[in-house]
Amino acid sequence: MRLSELIINDIKPLNNTSKISDLQQLFNQLTFSHIPVKNESGAHLGCFSETDAHCFDSDKLVSDYLFSLEDFYVRNNTLWLDILEAFAVNSTNIMPVLNTQNEYLGYYELNDVISLFSESPFFTEAGGILVVEKGINDYSFSEISQIVESNDGKLLGAFISKMNTDLVQVTLKIGNIGLNEIIQTFRRYSYNIVSGHEDDGYIESLKERSDYLKKYLNM
Repeated sequence: MRLSELIINDIKPLNNTSKISDLQQLFNQLTFSHIPVKNESGAHLGCFSETDAHCFDSDKLVSDYLFSLEDFYVRNNTLWLDILEAFAVNSTNIMPVLNTQNEYLGYYELNDVISLFSESPFFTEAGGILVVEKGINDYSFSEISQIVESNDGKLLGAFISKMNTDLVQVTLKIGNIGLNEIIQTFRRYSYNIVSGHEDDGYIESLKERSDYLKKYLNM
């Protein structure tokens, strides 16, 4: 599906000459976190949040509160991962879409964009999830790919799921094979295994040996 097919245009931006009571009424009717606003010439000005709108004087005009507008939007050619980031950064469930001339084209809804992610092979293809960790200056995606593919695994997706000044965690979706051999290879390359969706034979072996030792000592 093309992203342009997800642009919705059933709710028009509110004019800055409208009354605040109109803005509040829109929020009461809709489940949006924000409402876009335009000026007399139709140019996009920004968005009011629902939280702010209900604190405004209902008898005043939208133009009286332009200082509270939040300035976020995406272009009609913005990539969907960047759109997801814009949703997250601005804590919104509606994202205005502008063309290169800054004309308002409509908006994206968060659930629609998330659905694109859920339809990707990362979620739809069968496989195991593996989270590995290494020093931030020591890891590389080329090395990670080599480890997976050298064990006849198929890398369906990978992303950095956690990072600090010292360590980085990478979440992997791996198809075609069990994870145990891949996990052992990652350990040989000094990666720490944070979690694996399949049983980790190495850990299970350690548990079995530990249980055996306990039984032996208790004899």
